[in-house]
Amino acid sequence: MSSTVQRAVGGLPPGFLFGTSTASYQIEGAATADGKGPSIWDTFTAEPGRIVDGSTGDVACDHYHRWSEDLELIRRLGADGYRFSIAWPRVQPSGSGPVNEAGLAFYDRLVDGLLEAGVQPMATLYHWDLPQALEDGGGWLSRDTALRFGEYAALVADRLGDRVAHWCPVNEPNVVTMNGYALTDLAPARGLLFDALPVAHHLLLGHGLAVQALRAASVSGQIGTATNHQPAWPLSGSEADAAAAAFVDTLWNRLFADPVLLGRYPDELAAAMPGPVAEDLALISQPLDFYGLNYYNPIGVRAAPEGSPVPFENGEVGGYPTTGFGWPIVPAGLTELLTDFTARYPGLPPIILTENGCSFDTGPDDDGVVDDQARIDYLDAHLRAVADAIAAGADVRGYYCWSLMDNFEWADGYTQRFGLVHVDFDTLVRTPKRSFDWYADVVRAYRAGTA
Repeated sequence: MSSTVQRAVGGLPPGFLFGTSTASYQIEGAATADGKGPSIWDTFTAEPGRIVDGSTGDVACDHYHRWSEDLELIRRLGADGYRFSIAWPRVQPSGSGPVNEAGLAFYDRLVDGLLEAGVQPMATLYHWDLPQALEDGGGWLSRDTALRFGEYAALVADRLGDRVAHWCPVNEPNVVTMNGYALTDLAPARGLLFDALPVAHHLLLGHGLAVQALRAASVSGQIGTATNHQPAWPLSGSEADAAAAAFVDTLWNRLFADPVLLGRYPDELAAAMPGPVAEDLALISQPLDFYGLNYYNPIGVRAAPEGSPVPFENGEVGGYPTTGFGWPIVPAGLTELLTDFTARYPGLPPIILTENGCSFDTGPDDDGVVDDQARIDYLDAHLRAVADAIAAGADVRGYYCWSLMDNFEWADGYTQRFGLVHVDFDTLVRTPKRSFDWYADVVRAYRAGTA
């Protein structure tokens, strides 16, 4: 057993879950197959200049047609769970109305295949691919989209609710709000700045309505979240930078966690939420079985110059190695985040890391080996950061690595590789990387040590 495998499993409690994660638009391809409707990402990628390499997710990894091949990879990995997302426009092409049977049947087969392989399905109901018809009607700026989301959740629950082990209604509502509606980095690229804040409320309301629908369907699995959280670090010791970092913490973290976990909005932003707020918060704050948390890195923050449209600027967190994306590698930031959440939210449900991973552009060598030692080092360090947080009192029950395979990385197209499995996007050949084998060894070693 390697030293990194020994380190990675040390300090993790009995029953800890190991998994890996993907998202529908990033891997499925089959953009119009079997009655699937267009999503905002089909629209966004068709606009020149939106994607770094000019690519789209029309084919991606072609998981829709190659799912059985990918299921065999998941089986080989030996992980406890697999987190996937359900493409809303496959199930309801226009975001409302009857089920598209062929689309929902795909996920039916996938869930059955996972269970036959001994893998717990974790289903995300919304991972950013909103039906374009709903965006045309206002998207997440409209309360109606949240209502339609609740109906969609009920349809999926009726079909899959007896077999899915974990449910994540909405993936990273803060990223959708900030990068898709406040800014123009991601679909639908509205560029509304603070006028996008109602989106946060409607995404949270959609979460609450989905939780209600899942509970009403008496699903057998646990219900949680999958929210991106990042420590906000001031880039200097100045009071102005400290105030700016505190505001970013409120905007990025507390705006999305406080309503779910405390049943209220932060005072600074409560007035921007559309009503009926009190009634909606009762739905949003329904009890959860776990809190799913996605972590990649801290945010560096400084005060913005006078007259700027927002009161902060993001800056580089220096002094750390970086991933291929240029993101700082700060495992201690994960420990900080987990322990801070535990202190901030009394009664916090058990935490599952629903995403954590890194991009490194390492391809096969002449012998076909993908020697991504940098990814192994990253995962090892972050698993040990989880163990440190557990030792400090955080109740963390699982870790899902992002991602099972290289995929379409949103606005960065195919230029960033997060996978445990290398995908040749010309041939679609899958090649497990050394990190894949290492992670499989971690799972085996953990089970052997806790059996």
